[in-house]
Amino acid sequence: MTPAAMNQMNQIPQTANIAGKPSLPHLQTHPSAKSASASIDTISLRQSSTTHSTYSSSLSVTETADKSYEMLRKLVTTMLKEQGIDAVVATGDTTMDIGEISQEEAQELVAEDGYFGVAQTSDRIVDFAIGAAGGDPARLEAIKEGVEKGFNEALEAFGGALPDISYDTYDAVMEKLDAWADEATVKA
Repeated sequence: MTPAAMNQMNQIPQTANIAGKPSLPHLQTHPSAKSASASIDTISLRQSSTTHSTYSSSLSVTETADKSYEMLRKLVTTMLKEQGIDAVVATGDTTMDIGEISQEEAQELVAEDGYFGVAQTSDRIVDFAIGAAGGDPARLEAIKEGVEKGFNEALEAFGGALPDISYDTYDAVMEKLDAWADEATVKA
């Protein structure tokens, strides 16, 4: 290879390939290239600056998000009503109609310190599970099996995937149950 050709190749931005070694972008072996056993291979480098738009809409990102939230809220409300479940949920000392809450209110409810956030929800689940087990730390494995069974049923009901907050809540429940059992064992 000529020094000029090598200089041109050194100016092409490099990216990391799967093996972690540098590779050239858009490097392709030419279809008419000789086999690997031949002494000369032909390659061609091409770069494309064409940009493609996947989505086109006259709505702004905020308007699109608001419209998506509204569709999801209506879908959930309709689904609950079809199943005979009231769309009014308890949030501590008050109740809230999920068919009427705003996106901001929903975000507050699932925020880190929100009523349906990881901390408060996992606390309620742990309190219920410990109460159902009669406060007996010897039943820790049975409690954890019950929580896991409920989580797996939710996974199945929602097609095998849940929002991240659900996984975080599950992890928090298991950690809190372990801490409860450890503390109860130390006291005994």
